[in-house]
Amino acid sequence: MKYIIPAVLTAIAMPVSSVYALDNTVIGYGQGVSKDNLNRPLDALQFNEKYSDYDAFAVSQDEKRIIITFDQGYENGYTADILDTLKEKNVKAIFFLTGDYAKKEESLVKRMIQEGHTLGNHGMTHASIPKLSQTEAEEEIMSLHNFVLNNYGYEMQYFRCPCGEYSEQALETVQKCGYKTVFWSFAYVDWITDKQPSTAEGLQKLTESAHGGEILLLHSVSATNAQILGEVIDNFREQGFTV
Repeated sequence: MKYIIPAVLTAIAMPVSSVYALDNTVIGYGQGVSKDNLNRPLDALQFNEKYSDYDAFAVSQDEKRIIITFDQGYENGYTADILDTLKEKNVKAIFFLTGDYAKKEESLVKRMIQEGHTLGNHGMTHASIPKLSQTEAEEEIMSLHNFVLNNYGYEMQYFRCPCGEYSEQALETVQKCGYKTVFWSFAYVDWITDKQPSTAEGLQKLTESAHGGEILLLHSVSATNAQILGEVIDNFREQGFTV
């Protein structure tokens, strides 16, 4: 069974030309700092314009909505609190799992599913897709896909490129595996566990960056994120956004 968040990503396109004819130059994704009059990062908008034919997106088309996503590389003791807050605020998020997380954190993964969240694929070993051979890239994606399907009865649909690295060929490979690639239109340095931003700093950055169609990347290893998540959601809603 597939689990779908309605209207998360509304642009659907047909596959493009053969993967072997595409550029495999490694590109490091970044949202950039320049914004349009709706506070949307221009680099994220340009990414959509350039790569939507590969079912690859950095911002959604829903100008009233903010989509909260978490990268789940390893467990640092905060995910249960994050899930508590999401449940209290009636918010559904996307959790991008690595293979290690999916294998070790069975109870948390099951809770994500039971509480209506979406699971995303972040690669079995968190390897940079454009640095792999075609066969290796497909194995990196599909081995985790099949593990989650076989062990949790859940069929994932969204892929986030490990290390934020992609290429045209990598995006095509993801698409051929039946996935949509999801980057983000805002992220901040929240993953360094021994150098966490203050709660005031994190709250300010997240509140000031809010924009319609935002795909927000957070890391669940962040103590700051766990502390401020409820207030962040409240602030988004006070600005008129659906979360």
